[in-house]
This record gives sequence, C-alpha cells and structure tokens, in this order.
Amino acid sequence: MTLQYDGSNFFGWQKQAGRRTVQGELENAMFLLFKQQVAVEGSGRTDKGVHALGQVASFCTQNEIPQNKIKGALNNLLPPDVRIQKVGKAPDDFHARFSAKRKTYRYDVQIGGERSALKSKFLAHYPYEVDLQKMLLAKQLLLGKHNFKGFCSSATNVTNFEREIFDLSISRRGKIVRFEVTGNGFLYNMVRILVGTLLEVGRGKLTEEDIKKALSTGQRKFAGKTMEPCGLFLKKVEYDLN
Repeated sequence: MTLQYDGSNFFGWQKQAGRRTVQGELENAMFLLFKQQVAVEGSGRTDKGVHALGQVASFCTQNEIPQNKIKGALNNLLPPDVRIQKVGKAPDDFHARFSAKRKTYRYDVQIGGERSALKSKFLAHYPYEVDLQKMLLAKQLLLGKHNFKGFCSSATNVTNFEREIFDLSISRRGKIVRFEVTGNGFLYNMVRILVGTLLEVGRGKLTEEDIKKALSTGQRKFAGKTMEPCGLFLKKVEYDLN
C-alpha cells in the first residue's frame, strides 16, 4: 500500500512501546479490520517529525475482505494524519524495504525572514540568505556513488556507508528553496545533512572543498548542520516488479 502522513505528532515510523508511531497506528487499524495481528513493513523508517507523501508498506493477510474495500475500511479506522492512497496485491517475494530500487525525498526550507506560524510543521527555516548558483555547482560533487559516512549521524549502526545519488535538484521560488534528492538508499539523517551542507555552501560558510573532504575522509566535521525534520518528506519509492 501507498500512504501519506503528517509526521508532526508521531515519534517516527517505527513502532515503539508507549509512543505514537505510524507503524503502530497502521497495525492497530489492521487488527480492528482483520481481527488478527498483521505486521506492516515500511520502505524506510522516517524519523520523528518527518512526513510522507508516498511511503510504501507491505503486509500479508489471509483475511477474505475484498482488496478494493481495504483502503476505505482502513482509512475509516485510522486517525486523520495518516491516509492510505492505494492498496494492491504484490508478488509473493515483495518487501517494501528490501525490494525498493529508488527513493526520492523532498526538503522545503524558508530562507530568511520571520518563520511562518502557519507553515512551521511542514517548512524548515534557515535564517541566512543563500546563493543558489553556489549550491547548484556544489551539488554536482554529491551525484553518483560515494562513501557518505561524513553525511551520516553518528547514531547509526550500519557498517556500509556507500550509497548512490541519481539526481539532486534545487529550486527557489521567492523565499522558499526546495531540494529533491533521489538515490538507491539513504543513511541516518543523510538528506537533512546534505541539505544543511548545501545551504551552508550557499551562505558562504562552507566550500566545495569541504564537501570533497567530507566524502574522502568520511568525517562528519566537514559537512554542514543537520537540518530540522519538519521540512523533510518521503516523496516517492520506486520498485522494479517486472
């Protein structure tokens, strides 16, 4: 199934005892609908405060509720900040996380000015003016396959830091800058650090040389700040099901 959610009032995707999570809400709704425990696997574990426009999740059930009735039934049981957009049958070996080939994240940030009270849940704020052309030049260094250890939170438990970025776009409309990055996978806080790094290049605080050092040494100190979660959206997950 494909779903969207407002992550503002969730402690992330992954189920945690005593905390409200997206996975927890989905499994609670499924228990009410299917009258049995159903495990839901997401394409990725979005953090606290991160949103999704096109999260993908997979689950198995032997219940005989018609497929075309599941979406509406679950949406009636789910809270309003989680909405299922589509439900379909997947191949038997499909897994929302391990079958994913490409993921696209979007990050929206307001540059300068006073932070918007009405958009603060979905729009990050960067108080300094930035040079878009500097960021567009610097982003080229991040494309392709690299060791992104320098763009990963130290809290991670992974041992393989190699990822490939297929595309990274940066656009500006008025005070709003939008980043969209597509890759084969992302490390813990990687997108938020990539955005923070490019913004600090645009501000003049970091240079292209700093990005090269972060990539070559794997040291976090050469990259930029970790941006806040509210501007981040999991936009799309792509699969090769042929």
